[in-house]
Amino acid sequence: MNAEIIAVGSELLLGQINNTNAKFLSQQLADLGVNVFYHTVVGDNAGRLESAIKIAENRAELIIFTGGLGPTKDDLTKETIAKHLQTNLVMDDTALASIEEYFKRTNRPMTENNRKQALVLSGAKVLPNDYGMAPGMFYQTENKQYMLLPGPPKEMEPMFLKYGFSAIKSQSVEEAVISSRVLRFFGIGEAMLEAEIEDILDNQTNPTIAPLAGDHEVTLRLTAKHHNLDAALTLLEEKEKEIMAVVGDYFYGYDDTSLFKELSKRMQEKKLTLSAAESLTGGMFQETFTSIPGAGGLINGGVVCYTNEVKAKVLNVKLETIKNEGVVSATCAKELAENVAKLMESDIGVSFTGVAGPDELEGNPVGTVYIGIYHDGEARAEKLNLGGSRTSIRKRSSLYGAYFLLKSLA
Repeated sequence: MNAEIIAVGSELLLGQINNTNAKFLSQQLADLGVNVFYHTVVGDNAGRLESAIKIAENRAELIIFTGGLGPTKDDLTKETIAKHLQTNLVMDDTALASIEEYFKRTNRPMTENNRKQALVLSGAKVLPNDYGMAPGMFYQTENKQYMLLPGPPKEMEPMFLKYGFSAIKSQSVEEAVISSRVLRFFGIGEAMLEAEIEDILDNQTNPTIAPLAGDHEVTLRLTAKHHNLDAALTLLEEKEKEIMAVVGDYFYGYDDTSLFKELSKRMQEKKLTLSAAESLTGGMFQETFTSIPGAGGLINGGVVCYTNEVKAKVLNVKLETIKNEGVVSATCAKELAENVAKLMESDIGVSFTGVAGPDELEGNPVGTVYIGIYHDGEARAEKLNLGGSRTSIRKRSSLYGAYFLLKSLA
């Protein structure tokens, strides 16, 4: 079965609210083995909504609508659908009684237009609204299914889970499961990753592979469909192994994780502590790391060391290093990492020094970055040549710091 989700509401098109309903419904339909190929958003306009319905009917067997079931004149979803399907709207006595009870209970007068919310498509299966007033509906023709759900997520989500899910499942939906996993990669661009696995992408069938560029990282969503969950998971495992054989060096985690979450878990497992010396990043690394729940106990402390005086007097960077090699150098980065670890009595030290811009420094172009790491009595430095804005360079440097630390603790 193929489905399309149509969200109704001008507020969505104006950017006043996010369409979280479509995300929720897509996830639920995947569990039912239903393919969602299109999300449509249409404003509160009967003509445009009917056009959207006609388009959806040409490419989906199941059409789910969210929004437009309220009491006001711009709530026109069920009226438009009734006209399109050439059926009538009838009063649902149970829904009307529930609405009347709500107004009695809250000691508020009930206006006539609130009765409109109890109107349903004649012949539809009514989906009760346990957290609001407007009921949902499930309506079937010979070869199409239409589900109408309220717009507020606090009403729509429980209605679908309790009533909508089973209504769809009962209609001889193909007994299949769709299983997905997201592979996260850092240190490789989207174009490069795609080029590396081009043959795998070109020959994909089941599972399918969807690359996506994220916030300075790249993800691959693998999606497998099968009648059996274990078989679907096996398909995912096999495809993942194939991908990892090519670009596994850049992989760091699954699904909704992040570099800093993975670093925090790794350090907790190994019972390690960390300190940071931040010149280039100005505390960004520590701020991001300590935003992870439980990570605060992993950082002993740190120093923001923008000036040469602080580097020398607080973190004991050698004067000859500053004079002969400069603060934007591998040697300075290593000294900062080692000395901050010793100063804070931490197992690991990490440092950031470089040129974020807008001007070059010590003859180094904008984007030159050195990240120092001290662990197990040894210090090393990684050099990067980054592009982008000042903010982007600083943020990517912070992420690279987490990435290098994570790899060093593997």
